Amino acid sequence: MAVPDAKFLRLVDRLAEVEQAQARDYTSFSVRGKRFGYYWPRTKTVGLKQTLSEQEALVAERPDVFEVQFTAGGFGWVVVYLRGIEADELAELVYEAWRLSAPEELVDAHPLRTVTRGRR
Repeated sequence: MAVPDAKFLRLVDRLAEVEQAQARDYTSFSVRGKRFGYYWPRTKTVGLKQTLSEQEALVAERPDVFEVQFTAGGFGWVVVYLRGIEADELAELVYEAWRLSAPEELVDAHPLRTVTRGRR
């Protein structure tokens, strides 16, 4: 069930116009200057921008996989434990985080591509 760190990074790399910024303990991801995610290699967790309702639903449904990170600007950020999530679900959450930050024309030009099972 666990998603390897490298797989998460490949999911992000497939998105259009992603900018990465390295900090001491994490990497952040943005699209056209708007942040949509974080990656902490030490804890094997990611932080993803979601709607407030999605944040609430994810945390309520599986608190062993998701936790509230913070809320800001009308969005709810969730921490995702890579050890507890399937690649297909993570791909959808990463895309949604990107979509919430990307301009509409970029989203329209780059619809969600599904993850192929068995590929790493």
